[in-house]
Amino acid sequence: MNRFPIWKYAILVVALLVGVLYTLPNFFGEAPAVQVSSAKATVKVDAAVEQRVREALQAAGVVPDLLQLEGTSVRARFDTPDNQLKAKDVIEKALIPDPQDPAYIVALNLVSRSPAWLSAIHAAPMYLGLDLRGGVHFMLQVDMQAALTKKAESLAGDLRTTLRDKNIRHGGIAREGDNIDIRLRDAATLTAARNLITDQFPELQVAVSSEPDGMQRLRASIKPEATRKVQEQALKQNITTLHNRINELGVAEPVIQQQGLDRIIVQLPGVQDTAKAKDILGRTATLEVRMVDEGTEARAAELGRGPVPFGDEKYLDRNGQAVIVKKQVILTGENLTDAQPGFDGQTQEPTVNLTLDAKGSRIFKDITRENVGKRMAIVLFEKGKGEVVTAPVIRSEIGGGRVQISGRMTTVEANDTALLLRAGSLAAPMEIIEEFTIGPSLGADNIQRGVHSVVWGMAAIAAFMCVYYMLFGVFSTLALGVNVLLLVAILSMLQATLTLPGIAAMALALGVAIDSNVLINERIREELRAGAAPQAAIAAGYERAWSTILDSNVTTLIAGLALLAFGTGPVRGFAVVHCIGILTSMFSAVFFSRGLVNLWYGRKKKLKSVAIGQVWKPEDTSGLRSVAARGDQ
Repeated sequence: MNRFPIWKYAILVVALLVGVLYTLPNFFGEAPAVQVSSAKATVKVDAAVEQRVREALQAAGVVPDLLQLEGTSVRARFDTPDNQLKAKDVIEKALIPDPQDPAYIVALNLVSRSPAWLSAIHAAPMYLGLDLRGGVHFMLQVDMQAALTKKAESLAGDLRTTLRDKNIRHGGIAREGDNIDIRLRDAATLTAARNLITDQFPELQVAVSSEPDGMQRLRASIKPEATRKVQEQALKQNITTLHNRINELGVAEPVIQQQGLDRIIVQLPGVQDTAKAKDILGRTATLEVRMVDEGTEARAAELGRGPVPFGDEKYLDRNGQAVIVKKQVILTGENLTDAQPGFDGQTQEPTVNLTLDAKGSRIFKDITRENVGKRMAIVLFEKGKGEVVTAPVIRSEIGGGRVQISGRMTTVEANDTALLLRAGSLAAPMEIIEEFTIGPSLGADNIQRGVHSVVWGMAAIAAFMCVYYMLFGVFSTLALGVNVLLLVAILSMLQATLTLPGIAAMALALGVAIDSNVLINERIREELRAGAAPQAAIAAGYERAWSTILDSNVTTLIAGLALLAFGTGPVRGFAVVHCIGILTSMFSAVFFSRGLVNLWYGRKKKLKSVAIGQVWKPEDTSGLRSVAARGDQ
């Protein structure tokens, strides 16, 4: 009756083994480390950089515990903070000859001390939030006016192109702030231009006025609803770009979220160097497509024999050669939807295949039709400095929104270029309006207090259960320990972020888990009071308590899922641990505790009693009932 088949015990053993393995990394702690990552999108961190770091450390006599290439960064782990600081200075001298123009970011970091065999099975410790690990907090203000200005500039260019395509003559198009002024000669042309704007530019509203010289002025301005949409898109694009850039540093679970209409919160756990964190945020790049000036003066300027012509700008390519490009921006990163490396079908040369949106496709088709045989430059701006990624020659008109870039590129360069183009750009500039640092000592104190609350709470529960339910209380306590073990293991496997609210949810999970065992034990007691045999009472207690446990946990889980879906920040951190804790409590309280009971009592054929504490049986009241019955007669 109370015996598990072998396969159920096998599941329990596997669950315990997995729980132990994936919980272990959390006990090894963290070691000081130095991380080297790219400071420029065009600079790649590879095995060659790893070898340079290794040679520099050997020359300085600083021996790391571990040095390896992880993704797009090199990490060196050390035994003491003193060696960490020495290694940072050594690596900076070796990799950054010019501090004014660094090609790499050398940052202090913390990495897990887990042994290699645990890392081989992808067993890693839980991520800790800002309140537990320490780190830096920023509040960024997005310049929405700059986003509107950028949008107005783009619309002005589109209007100029569209009017030319429709053969509508005008006396000039000028932008004043967020307004676009078009000067027209007569009423008929004015009507045609107004109808064109109404049909093809729904985000613009128009107003007509007359000028002293007899010209008609058509002023187009962005509608209020379109203004709000531009601001929302700018905020979302900036958040996406920040994610792409910050992830390159290897910060564990950075928090990047919107606050209000024009602000972004950035939290970087484990980063103590505020200056480096600012540098990371400043690495956000802007992508622009411009035409190369092929004139004689531009050629002379490229060779350093003359000044840069008016209306042009000078930038360097990857090889350090000068390229003179026009100031007019044809396309930006906003018009790019995808960039993938590939090979040319005819020449088998490495290429970069671009996919543009509808607006970008139309503009690119017109530009390539009018500039066959000329060069077009893709310029990447980082920290206000522009660099020409590539400047291919336009061979023919390109339509359909699919663009192929080729010419003198290796396979690695094609992959790197595609990665750069996919990284995105800032829709609007940002500035830091709030910053503060949480030290690791405060985080360690929070961890200590949180662990103490969970441990002492569990100890108090265990003492009560063992006294009140005796051996069944011991089983319940063991099941409670397994619940905590599985909860920590799942959080580690999911690489979830543990915060102070998460620790509070863990303490709450203990109460929820022990509640299920209380229901089971009391149900067994009820069966024993009713005169059931011990074996039958155990079986009935677990079977009949299961429906109650399921109902109570499902309703609690629904509330947790609601917090997870609609909550943010600390609320979400609480909800993650809460939901996982409910699932692990159902497994441990019902399945695991039943396995222990069956293992202890199931092998006994003639079981006369169970150690479940005092079973209070009701007094015999049959005599009283008979007296009452006679009184009624």
